[in-house]
Amino acid sequence: MQEFDLVIRGGVMATASDTQRCDIGVSDGKVVAMGEHLPPGREEYSAVGKLVMPGGVDGHCHLDQPMSDGAVMADNFATGSVSAACGGTTTMIPFACQFKGQSLQAAVDDYHRRADGKSVVDYAFHLIVSDPSPTVLSQELPALIRKGYTSFKVYMTYDDMKLNDRQILEVLALARREGAMVMIHAENTDCIAWLTEQLEAAGKTAPKYHAFARPPVVEREATHRAISFSELLDVPILIVHVSGAEAVEQIRWGQGRGLKIYAETCPQYLFLTADELDISHDHGMKCICSPPPRGKDNQKVIWNGLEKGLFHIFSSDHAAFRFDDPKGKKLHGENASFSKIPNGIPGLETRMLLLFSEGVLTGRISLQQFVALTAANPAKMYGLYPRKGTIAVGSDADLVIWDHKKKLTIRNTDLHHNVDYTPYEGMEITGWPETTFVRGRLVQHAGVLKATPGSGEFLPCGLPSHFGVNRLSDLLA
Repeated sequence: MQEFDLVIRGGVMATASDTQRCDIGVSDGKVVAMGEHLPPGREEYSAVGKLVMPGGVDGHCHLDQPMSDGAVMADNFATGSVSAACGGTTTMIPFACQFKGQSLQAAVDDYHRRADGKSVVDYAFHLIVSDPSPTVLSQELPALIRKGYTSFKVYMTYDDMKLNDRQILEVLALARREGAMVMIHAENTDCIAWLTEQLEAAGKTAPKYHAFARPPVVEREATHRAISFSELLDVPILIVHVSGAEAVEQIRWGQGRGLKIYAETCPQYLFLTADELDISHDHGMKCICSPPPRGKDNQKVIWNGLEKGLFHIFSSDHAAFRFDDPKGKKLHGENASFSKIPNGIPGLETRMLLLFSEGVLTGRISLQQFVALTAANPAKMYGLYPRKGTIAVGSDADLVIWDHKKKLTIRNTDLHHNVDYTPYEGMEITGWPETTFVRGRLVQHAGVLKATPGSGEFLPCGLPSHFGVNRLSDLLA
């Protein structure tokens, strides 16, 4: 009689395609059997009365990313990965960021040094391409894609990151040739710069004016431009952290034309509004991110996009800076202009809790949609499926036991990140990732860390196009 390393018994297993009650047998870090009354395991966990889902894949988070202005992110790979595991995420994909004038390979090497020996969950890297020099485009980037860095982000804003239209086209053309995925931060940089100058000249520098400097139209225009580039070159793109109705309208237009336009949104656009920036100066500083949260009506549009399939991925965009820290949100002083406050909010640990409680349990989305948005689709998009993002024979045993009836109130004191606030403080939710396994290894139980730093592994990614670039939509079906 076969003995497994681990058996999880009696739970309701949920993937992006189906739901069934079964035991799950694990050996050598892989799922090897699913069925009723499996033979014993050396370790056994009961999931009776609970859900068992694949570990989340957070396809957009920023950890220990060097910043050109001297700001220091709150979370490194140690604290960030513990936070991820306690929120039900077993794979995270942060960014190796190239500065202008820097070798892209040097940026990757530096990021590996920052990550090595720290993470308790598995991880891969996206690249940030801010200087697509001839050497980067002809040598470094193609070589890195073949080594497993198959997705990269380009910015249409931020002075130290932005590419001009010609540079974006060159990056997209390379991605088409190599089969890689390009993520685009779509906001019009010149509009933002002009609006910021006008606001600051009028003395309007409070956090609430961050939203005035980045109105929906600047996201709409940049989104339309990015879609046009995709159409011109016949290349898939992912529009990241979509915030509101006007950008959604452009994405729906592109998808309706049969273009390969994929879209991501984040918790801040479902659970925060622009009003958060005006509650108080301190609270506003904590909630500054780009694009900014919009109004209540926009929240309804984002929810509708999740329900109807316009969005393929739900990510945290965790880019956390401590509030009470001279290298964090207060880098330029307690009363700095909105344009000087580091952009980003925490979300690694709360991403899945919020969507499960307010999406699945309210009936807005199905349990299968939840798994697709938080695990299966990002794994497919970034070339990690079916190793990650599902529960199937041969897949990594990244398994999370969810107590879907547990009620709790989000308190920063209960979270595991290295941030001194959460914008979701006091929110009452239902559903909790009670136990997290990575490759069959217990990482956390009841919010208590059970794994050692460095037990997570780096994952080279495959190409989402190994079924053919024109079938990426089929892969994500």
